Amino acid sequence: MRPIDYSLYLVTDSTEPILGKRDLLDIVAQAIDGGVTVVQYRDKKSSSKILLETAAKLHNVTQKFGIPLIINDRVDIALAIGAEGVHLGQDDMDLATARAILGSNAIIGVTCSNAREAELAVIGGADYLGIGTVFATLTKTDTKQIIGTSGIRTILERLSTFSDLPKRAATIAIGGINASNLQRVMFQSKAVYRALDGVAVVSAIVAAKNPNDAAVELRSLLRRPPAFYKEAEARAYSKDPVSIVSQVPSIARKVIESGPLSHNMINQVVINFAANVALAVGARPIMSGNGSEAEDLARLGGCLVINMGTLQPQSVDNYLQALEAYNAAGNPVLFDPVGAGATKLRRETIKRLMEGGYFDIIKGNESEIKVLYGTNAIQQRGVDSGESTSTHLEKASLVKKLAKRERNVVVMTGEIDYISDGLERTYAIANGHQYLGQITGTGCSLGTTIASFAAIEKQDKLLATLAALLLYEIAAEFAAQKSDVHGPGTFVPAFIDSLRDLSAQCERDWKGWLDKAKVELIDI
Repeated sequence: MRPIDYSLYLVTDSTEPILGKRDLLDIVAQAIDGGVTVVQYRDKKSSSKILLETAAKLHNVTQKFGIPLIINDRVDIALAIGAEGVHLGQDDMDLATARAILGSNAIIGVTCSNAREAELAVIGGADYLGIGTVFATLTKTDTKQIIGTSGIRTILERLSTFSDLPKRAATIAIGGINASNLQRVMFQSKAVYRALDGVAVVSAIVAAKNPNDAAVELRSLLRRPPAFYKEAEARAYSKDPVSIVSQVPSIARKVIESGPLSHNMINQVVINFAANVALAVGARPIMSGNGSEAEDLARLGGCLVINMGTLQPQSVDNYLQALEAYNAAGNPVLFDPVGAGATKLRRETIKRLMEGGYFDIIKGNESEIKVLYGTNAIQQRGVDSGESTSTHLEKASLVKKLAKRERNVVVMTGEIDYISDGLERTYAIANGHQYLGQITGTGCSLGTTIASFAAIEKQDKLLATLAALLLYEIAAEFAAQKSDVHGPGTFVPAFIDSLRDLSAQCERDWKGWLDKAKVELIDI
């Protein structure tokens, strides 16, 4: 049997909302001509007679193009028309029986939503795995669970380390995949030794006005990395804290020289303070929660901060619109999940946002980071983290695991801050001052600062994040030492002044202030 290209796998849908009155055969032909490499005929509602007739006609089309036709569920239909294979769900005919009926040359795929199902399918001789459902979808109503890109990655990691598997089954992601998220699915799901072999799409092609154009676009997206990927992982970075800290002033200087746009969709309580902080470090703030502006703003470079401190009914749609625009432009996006565990609404918002786009940097306190990772069942009281019960290494490990899962940079703020790229670099930073925790908005404004630095240092966002943290927190230490600072109230203007003064020192390449940096590399 010749090797099968599973890269762009089309699953048909004959329902009225998706297909409408159009000709399925014509749509499939256009899609194949545009780059589809495998077609699966799926129809859960038609009679066996119609299924048989339609499958035979589809097989004529796919044979002309020399690509395989897979029949969903119905082994009898596949056998009757001589289709190349069948796809089985977890509740369909068992794999061994299907293989006995169809023979050793048949292509048999199996739906898998967790690592154990994947292992059993490969052990049983599956040729490929349909992994999902990745995102919520209207085309599949019997979904057991939504696994997201992290669920795919878990399965790929398990397959790559399971040495007793008798064969290598291809892996295909399915569920809600379209042109807006295809590249992110391929990017974020990649395990260390294993990546997806392809994606399955349904409405992205079947419901498209021009199926050929849709397939061409999807094929093109598969062949290149997402815009937000700057080949950071291909570069070798120093892990030494002294080396990495020495680069901080040059990044701060570039922020002042370049004046990156800092687009903040931020907590309304702190808009003024965050804007002043952005100005102090040399960025150009725009405080707009209107997602319809994002496409134009993203063209200007800069960065986006999504801070869900003050959620409104229209907030999520605006966030998603902006997130898509900045992802498409390849500009960094920072997510600050304020009060993540406080309410059901906030937890649901996080799920939608994490499914809706890629965040280059996630910043939150311990409780918020735990919610994002899925380990915190305790309801937050407001936006505060609450008393920690985790050890130093447990916090560092959590940050690294979330960064590894999301393939980004994660910052956990607190008395000691933790930062990781999920790879070889995880640090603890012990700078700052207690006044930062006694003023509303200092955490939010730190997000603004980090994102502004990431807009300048796009290839190494961990370095950008560390630079912003040190500038911000050492400025707080300098401000607290001023003779006219007597508490949180007098600290605020002094802190803004110190941020500006320290940025100006960086512009003159003065590095003396770095002696105060307390950065520890954590080996985990």
